[in-house]
Amino acid sequence: MKQTMRLIALTLTSSFVWFAMGSAPPSTARAQAPAAQSAGAQERTAWYFYRVKWGYQDEFVELFRKNHYPLLAAQIGTRLVSVKTYVPTYHGDGRADWTFAVAITYKDTASMTGPSPEAELARKLFPDQERFRKEEQRRFELLDAHWDVPLNELRLDD
Repeated sequence: MKQTMRLIALTLTSSFVWFAMGSAPPSTARAQAPAAQSAGAQERTAWYFYRVKWGYQDEFVELFRKNHYPLLAAQIGTRLVSVKTYVPTYHGDGRADWTFAVAITYKDTASMTGPSPEAELARKLFPDQERFRKEEQRRFELLDAHWDVPLNELRLDD
């Protein structure tokens, strides 16, 4: 069972790496390629998951709200279409892998994978750069884990 789970995890990781590079593995291109996007759907959504250390959820959320959310909100209407944040309803909800999630919808693939203006925006929005950097460092110190999941919409009714 452990070997099967490792093989599945390795296959999924491998597929994601190839997807992130914009292609499919050479010998399994059709079997592991991400689902095709419909021609009219240019927007791309990615989920960003965080697992905050026990007892630090409120501090993490406050630092995210204060420092990172304004950087994302400033990009809505240009590079981003929307930014939504989520927390589980109950402690231990589901697999309990995450305690905070952000769904970001990008205008298109280029907006998702291209350069981000966040460094320039941070300089404009936060004049006290030393404090900003310390608070952002603290925000990441509060984490047990963080991972990003770019999604591919699979339309079953088309």
